[in-house]
Amino acid sequence: MTADIELKIVKEADPAEVLALYRHPGWWQTDENPQYLETVLGIMANSFCFVTARLNGKLIGMGRAISDGVSDAYIQDVVVYSEFRGQGIGAKIVAKLVEFLRSNDIQWIGLISEPGHEDFYERLGFARMPNYTPMLLKMD
Repeated sequence: MTADIELKIVKEADPAEVLALYRHPGWWQTDENPQYLETVLGIMANSFCFVTARLNGKLIGMGRAISDGVSDAYIQDVVVYSEFRGQGIGAKIVAKLVEFLRSNDIQWIGLISEPGHEDFYERLGFARMPNYTPMLLKMD
């Protein structure tokens, strides 16, 4: 089935489809604030690259990278609907992001893995960063 998956780097996609994917793992609120669709459009447009994975036209996965476009990039928001996991789709999304970043001479590519997914990224060539701790600004 993965041969039928269409991977594409995009600057826009149906924001409702993308928002549904963000909500799937619980990354986004579930209320119906119309501003969310505008926010999703901005996320796609302003990412250094945004990859969609589609099967028969249906969005089933995505991932993106943010970057200065010169030296560093962070991969984030890699997600595939549960029913399509375990088929290599997430790995193909990450590979497409890495390929695009390297083709733009990005030399440092990082990410923060959710707990329990570290092995997935290690199989794709990423390594844990000993002595470093991800940090997040508290927004009280």
